Amino acid sequence: MAMPPTAPVPSLRGLWPFVQPYRWQVVLALFFLLMAAATTLAFPWALRHLIDDGLVASRQEEALLTGFVELMGVAMALAVFSAARYFTVSWLGEHVTADVRQRVYAHVIQQSPAFFETTQAGEILSRLGQDATLIHTVVGSSLSMGLRNLVMGTGALVMLVWINPWMMLKVAAVLLAVVLPSIYLGRRVRRLSRASQDREADTSALAGEVLNAIPVVQSYVAEDREALRFSQLSRQAMGAALRRIRARSLLVLFIMAASSAVLLWGLYLGTLSVRQGDTTPGELGQTLVYVLLLASALGVLGEVYGDVLRAAGATERLLELLQTRSDIQPPAAPISFPESEGGVNVTLDHLVFAYPSRPQRPVLNSLSAHVHAGQTIALVGQSGTGKSTLFALLSRFYDPQAGRILMNGLPLTSLDPRDLRHHISLVPQEPIIFSGSVLDNIRYGVPDATPAQIEAAAQAAYADEFIAHLPQGYHTDLGNRGIRLSGGQRQRIAIARAILKDAPLLLLDEATSALDAHSERMVQAALQAAMKGRTTLVIAHRLATVMNADAIWVLDQGQLVEQGTHQALIEQGGLYSKLAALQFGQP
Repeated sequence: MAMPPTAPVPSLRGLWPFVQPYRWQVVLALFFLLMAAATTLAFPWALRHLIDDGLVASRQEEALLTGFVELMGVAMALAVFSAARYFTVSWLGEHVTADVRQRVYAHVIQQSPAFFETTQAGEILSRLGQDATLIHTVVGSSLSMGLRNLVMGTGALVMLVWINPWMMLKVAAVLLAVVLPSIYLGRRVRRLSRASQDREADTSALAGEVLNAIPVVQSYVAEDREALRFSQLSRQAMGAALRRIRARSLLVLFIMAASSAVLLWGLYLGTLSVRQGDTTPGELGQTLVYVLLLASALGVLGEVYGDVLRAAGATERLLELLQTRSDIQPPAAPISFPESEGGVNVTLDHLVFAYPSRPQRPVLNSLSAHVHAGQTIALVGQSGTGKSTLFALLSRFYDPQAGRILMNGLPLTSLDPRDLRHHISLVPQEPIIFSGSVLDNIRYGVPDATPAQIEAAAQAAYADEFIAHLPQGYHTDLGNRGIRLSGGQRQRIAIARAILKDAPLLLLDEATSALDAHSERMVQAALQAAMKGRTTLVIAHRLATVMNADAIWVLDQGQLVEQGTHQALIEQGGLYSKLAALQFGQP
């Protein structure tokens, strides 16, 4: 997914749509920023009056007191405007960063599974975490500091030119010689920043993958190997970060050293001017403070420039996610899902499909079949023959490369995918349990379900038996990925979720594979009741669970090689008969 780096300014412009809704807050922040810079620039002017009027010329107590009052007024104004600037800019940074995160996350979870075949979850989390934090640093702090110091430095330079135009014009001309090397070093810092962020994302991706598979890692005693892999990636990330740090340190060193040398040279010329009587001590003090302000501003700008360059890379990485487009798009004029009584008619018309990551290996090869409304169809066959893939196509997670699927006579491509999925209940082979309560997990597909409806679904899935023994019953928190439940309990929660949704098309992918014999009999009875009045497709490796299906489809190498009832297929003596012989001991 990596894209070649572009100029930092266009990258940061990508943040404008997120900043625009807060334009009045931006105006207010700029006002406070300008006022803070202006009061800072007024400080040397008040200092000159204090020295020339209060100390040198009149030496009167009243003039001296007036000078200190002026300085105090400037200092108080600076404190007020600086605090107001900090609050408004920080508020803006928090809101913009939150909006970016929310927009990117909402966009990513709408992508098709093809996107997640090539993009690791850890990479996405890195962008939502570390990259968004970098943007927050710039929008909520660094950019404000940069603008403030840019205004302050420009104002200080203007005042210095106004005080001694000929001398400071020469200094300004020399300062321009600092700009070109800074731009070159800045581009290098930006390239290294992008590389560093990519290596950090690789480390996060590996950590997320391993942490989600801790039982497998520990069962194979692979902790040391995984720790070594993480250490190697961490060292690579550290090496990239150190290269970025060295380049950025060199940038800051050059900007501060070069600008300070030039400004000190200008100050030396000003000191000579005082000795010759062309400048007053107050004007020299004023010049000294302006020189310090200009030098400080240039130093801060060097630091901020590095932050902006890193934020440019982070913005690129986040905008890459926003620029992705799902392979599955609704049609320009989608048709409403064709409602019908007693389930859905499904037609498979010469389906050909290969996963995007393996385009040369078709999983389905000219598959054609028909399911009548209300039928229960069992899909059997060896692993890798396309059974779960067919479920993914029915849910329109993918589109076939050739052929089509029709529901009640309408092709799936004419329907809005979200509307289609509202009419499908899926129980995957590996049930997904979200962190939260039992109640939340069962009503995941029907958020407004009543407690009575949820309990009825749980009873139908034979889940209420173990739910009643949980510490808080239906309100028990199940932990990350349902870690506090057994495999069979997680499966029954997933079945209850599908029963509650009450969709006309039910897809069961090995829905009882993790149940014991007693629970399986109860759940099979519940599923039989749930199948009434709807079309059901069942994937099963245990043939005993599908012997009563209306029809059994036998898939082999992506093709439908046999279909019929259990007894008819046994009598044919084909592939199904061989599978039955392996499981039952005899046909």
